[in-house]
Amino acid sequence: MPDSIDATAALLLEHGYVAQRELATAAFLALRLQRPLLLEGEPGTGKTEIAKSLALMLDRPLIRLQCYEGLDLNAAAYEWNYARQMLEIRLAEGPEQKASLSEDLFARRFLIPRALFKAIDPANTIAPILLIDELDRADEAFEAYLLEVLSEFQLTIPELGVIKATQPPIVIITSNRTREIHDALRRRCLYHWVDFPDAARELQILRLRLPGLPLRLAQQIVAFIQGLRQLELYKLPGLAETLEWSRALLELNALVLDPATLHSTLGVLLKYQDDILRVQGSEAARLLEQVQAQVISDRG
Repeated sequence: MPDSIDATAALLLEHGYVAQRELATAAFLALRLQRPLLLEGEPGTGKTEIAKSLALMLDRPLIRLQCYEGLDLNAAAYEWNYARQMLEIRLAEGPEQKASLSEDLFARRFLIPRALFKAIDPANTIAPILLIDELDRADEAFEAYLLEVLSEFQLTIPELGVIKATQPPIVIITSNRTREIHDALRRRCLYHWVDFPDAARELQILRLRLPGLPLRLAQQIVAFIQGLRQLELYKLPGLAETLEWSRALLELNALVLDPATLHSTLGVLLKYQDDILRVQGSEAARLLEQVQAQVISDRG
């Protein structure tokens, strides 16, 4: 475990994550206080990546629960292996054997563990990282079920009783804020809003993740995307799109950002046709002029 905020930021940087001091502080406190960390922000701003980086940094297993509409207990925590239970019943012969089997039919060996159970399994010898990703996509009823997990790091299974973690997991919860997370869950977490990176931090991330990217091209990419985020688009490009577009330009052996390359690769950067049409033409030319002026200014 890191012993300071600076050590947390440095270790995250070693594992490919450039964290602002506020985020490094939130991560440090979450580790020290053993409190879940709720990260909200626009898609593609690096919320999921910090959980992956923490798992690498601490050498812990990462258990990921991807949320979606209709997510229920069976998919998130556990379910009984009904097929195996039925087979066990068929194999039992005679009333005496069936009577003894009924007491054992809901033993642990018939349980299929899912993400939440795996994270708090008393058999864990090391605390894992539990990533509950995009919680806002799940139903509010599922949030209510999480309260016990986040408060006591335990699950109540009617047939087995209370299953409590001996090594409480490090919990990271992400939300794109497509709906509001309930106050009851927020109170159990530390909180941080993950915003789009500024130009300096985005350039640092590009240079770290893609060391083969020419500096001039990296500066142009960052300046162009920073300009795009000032427009009224349906879906603003996040850091994930910045990295994806940069990799595409590398594959095309681009050295500078020119109009032809820009127009042919907008589908990598923008994911909606209305946004592409909004940027094409005079808007793209204006942004390119700003990019060139910005890069020249930075050199000066």
